[in-house]
Amino acid sequence: MMHNMKIKPRNLPLLFSLIICCIFNSLSVKALYDEIVNATGLISDLEEEVSRENNQARQNNDEYRRLLEAEEGIKSSEIKEAADKELEKLKLYAVSALLMDAKNNRVLYEENGEKKLPNASTTKIMTCIIALENADPNDIVTVSSYAASMPDVQLNIRKGEQYYLKDLMYSLMLESHNDTAVAIAEHVGGSVEGFATIMNDKAKELGCLSTNFITPSGLDAQGHYTTAKDLAAIASYAIKNEDFIRITNTASHTFSEIKSGRRFTVTNKNKFLYLMDGAIGVKTGFTNGAGYCFVGAIRKPDRELVSVVLGSGWPPHKNYRWSDTKELMNFGIKNFELKKIFEKKKFDPVFVQDGQTRYEQLLMKDNNELTMLIGKHETVRVEYQLPEKLMAPIKANTVVGSAKYYINDIPYKEVPIYTAYDIKKIDFGFCLKEIFKLWCGQF
Repeated sequence: MMHNMKIKPRNLPLLFSLIICCIFNSLSVKALYDEIVNATGLISDLEEEVSRENNQARQNNDEYRRLLEAEEGIKSSEIKEAADKELEKLKLYAVSALLMDAKNNRVLYEENGEKKLPNASTTKIMTCIIALENADPNDIVTVSSYAASMPDVQLNIRKGEQYYLKDLMYSLMLESHNDTAVAIAEHVGGSVEGFATIMNDKAKELGCLSTNFITPSGLDAQGHYTTAKDLAAIASYAIKNEDFIRITNTASHTFSEIKSGRRFTVTNKNKFLYLMDGAIGVKTGFTNGAGYCFVGAIRKPDRELVSVVLGSGWPPHKNYRWSDTKELMNFGIKNFELKKIFEKKKFDPVFVQDGQTRYEQLLMKDNNELTMLIGKHETVRVEYQLPEKLMAPIKANTVVGSAKYYINDIPYKEVPIYTAYDIKKIDFGFCLKEIFKLWCGQF
C-alpha cells in the first residue's frame, strides 16, 4: 500500500528526520506515537475507563446472588431460617454421623464428623480397594497360621490352604471375615504391618489426614482410628471402582478351596441394600469399642450420596445404624437439588500497557464440574479477582485472575480466568509502522 501513498515533497525532510530519530531512540518514537494517538481523541482517559470497567465486573457477584434468590423466590435469610427448622428434626443415635456428596466429597451434613473414633469392620472398605488396586484377583493366596488364628467372625480357613484372591474378597465384604482380611493383607502387603502402611499411604493420598490403620480387619487396636469424614471420602473413592461395587452388591457367592475342594457359600449381611431405592452398599461393622457402625451409599440419576454412622448404638440396639442411615439419606434427598452454579461470563476488556493491542479479552473455560447438589438452606456467591491492567507481552491462555465460589460463605472452588489472545509489546518496528500510518492520515 505504501507505493499508493502520495507524500508531498515538502514533507520529505521532516519525515527523514523523524526516521533518523527513531533509529537512535525507539523509546522516543513510542512516546511520540502515544502523544499523537492521544491527540486524536480516539483514546480518552484510559485509566478511568479501565477502572470503571473493572468496578462493573466486581459487581457481578452481588448480581449473581440476587439472581439465585429470585430463582428460589425467597430471601437468603428466609432460606436459612427454614433450613434451620429442618435441621432440628434430624435426630440420630450415632456418636458421629456424616452425609457426603460422593461426586465431589462435599459434606452435606455432619455431627462430630471429624471426631477420631474406632470404626470396626468398615475398615475393610480400604482393605478391599487396596487389594483390587494392587493385586490380580486370580492370584492364589496361601493361608498362614496367623491368618487362620483370627478371632470372632471367621470363614474358618486353615493354615496351608489356598484360595483365589477374588473369592476371599467376597468373604471379606459380604460376611466381614477377619481371617480372610489378614490372609489378603499378608498376600498383598507381605505382612499385616506392610499392608497397614499401604492403607495409610492411600488414606493420605485421598486427603484423609485424621486416619490411622493398624489392622486390615478393623478389630479394636491401640492407634487404629478414623473419622466419619475421612471414612466417607474413602467410601466415595471406593464406589467409583466397578469391581468393588460388583463385590459389595452380590447377594451370595460360592467358592472352593483350591487343593481340597472344600466349599463355602457367603451371603451379604448388608440390610441397607434392601431398605432404600438406589442403595449400592457399603459395609457394616461392630466391635465392643466401636459400637455398631455402617457406611452406606445410594446412586441415583442426579446424585451419589455416602453416609457414615459410627457408634450408632451398642447391643442390643443393632438396628439404630439402619434408622440413622435412612435419616441421613432422606435428608440429602429431600433438601438438596442438582444445580449448575458455574456462570459462563463475558468480562469487560482489560487495558494492556505497552501493548500493540490496547485491550485484552478475558475468559473462563466451561466447567461442568460446577454442577452440584445445593441445599435449600444454602447460598452461593462468586467473587471475581481481575487485574486492573496487564503488561505486554501477553500469551493467550495465561491465568491472570480467578472466580472464587463460596457456599454459605465457605470457599468451595477457584476457577481460573485466562487471557484470550497473544499481544506483543510495542517495539521500534511497530512504532515506525504506526507513525507512517498516522502521517499519511490512515490511522
